Amino acid sequence: MDSLLLRLGMALAIGLLVGLERGWRERDEPAGSRTAGIRTYGISGLLGGILAVLSQAFATTSVFIAGLLGFALVFGWFSFHEARHDRNFSVTGTIAAICVFALGGLAVVGDYRVAAGGGAGLAAVLASREAMHGVLRQLTWIELRSAIVLAVMTAIVLPLLPNRTIDPWGGLNPWEIWFFTVLTAALSFLGYIAVRVLGAARGLLVSALAGALVSSTAVTLAFARTAHQSSNVRSLSGAAALAAMVSILRVTAVVALLQPHVLPAIVPAALAAAATFALFGLSLIFHARGEEASLPASNPFALGALLLFALLFAVVSTASAALVGQFGGGSVVATSALSGAFDVDVAVLSALRLFDQGIPARLIGEAVLAALGVNALGRLCLAIPAGPVAFWLPLVAAAASAFAAGLSTFLLLG
Repeated sequence: MDSLLLRLGMALAIGLLVGLERGWRERDEPAGSRTAGIRTYGISGLLGGILAVLSQAFATTSVFIAGLLGFALVFGWFSFHEARHDRNFSVTGTIAAICVFALGGLAVVGDYRVAAGGGAGLAAVLASREAMHGVLRQLTWIELRSAIVLAVMTAIVLPLLPNRTIDPWGGLNPWEIWFFTVLTAALSFLGYIAVRVLGAARGLLVSALAGALVSSTAVTLAFARTAHQSSNVRSLSGAAALAAMVSILRVTAVVALLQPHVLPAIVPAALAAAATFALFGLSLIFHARGEEASLPASNPFALGALLLFALLFAVVSTASAALVGQFGGGSVVATSALSGAFDVDVAVLSALRLFDQGIPARLIGEAVLAALGVNALGRLCLAIPAGPVAFWLPLVAAAASAFAAGLSTFLLLG
């Protein structure tokens, strides 16, 4: 009996919570002029709970179903007349009331924690109308398409792929390859949203830190090209150094997420290199003079680029597994260094997958560090012809110092 009373109380509380939001929104309306307020929504949740109890007592779901249909009919009838009077075409209040009724029944005969979470989520969605509408007004078609593509990649394509290797060397797992592609795409999208929300007016610091989540190479090239028309070249060099720092920290976060056993092998050297890039970058920015330039955000969801990433990842993963099978674990470092020249994410993810095949964590850590080092060298090779000497010379000094700091730390602590 006590448990039943508590569950009925939960059903009532769900209705009151949703009714609080509905009542607050219509608080300036005259009493009795609205179909439902805080009391009506509270009673609706309680009614759903009571009918669920009766259905359980009579051992038939028809009682609850009939009650739900009757409630929807009565509430909808009153809402119809209110909408016709106000010339309002919103059906949100009616749908919310039906949800409250159903959640009240769930709280009594189902998992009350799920019902409570559903009630809180419903109230949150109702309360965020202005925020959601504001997002929709600012959302571009490219951004909406990108979000839909990410959802399809995650919820439709990923579950359909086989989660097993299909090649003789044990390196080509379609599910893992697509999962890492989705993970990379999600990180890119988060970086794009950060730039989009904060805006270019925040300057180089925000552009470098958020843009490097998409691609530190793209950030470096963009700053190199901008440097030809900028009077503040040192700031651009400093921002590129900060982008390199973010790239190292991003890879470290991916390792921590996917293979934490490899972390001890890379953290000291990676943090030393990242700290060196940070010192150079901040020093160049804070000692520079003149107006800041900023990097415009670009759409991270070019589907062709994502498919190319998946293809490259599949090729590198299969080649890495085949080389390891042929020549042993020592080939991992060489493979990662070569693949890191064109895409550090492909190199790192391919190396991390080999941990499950018995390759020692330290050797995989060396492969990850080699990929980071070669990728930094590749960025410089692209930046030097793209930007003026005043831009890339400080960047070369930063990269050389970071490489020396990382290598020294690795040798001392290894």
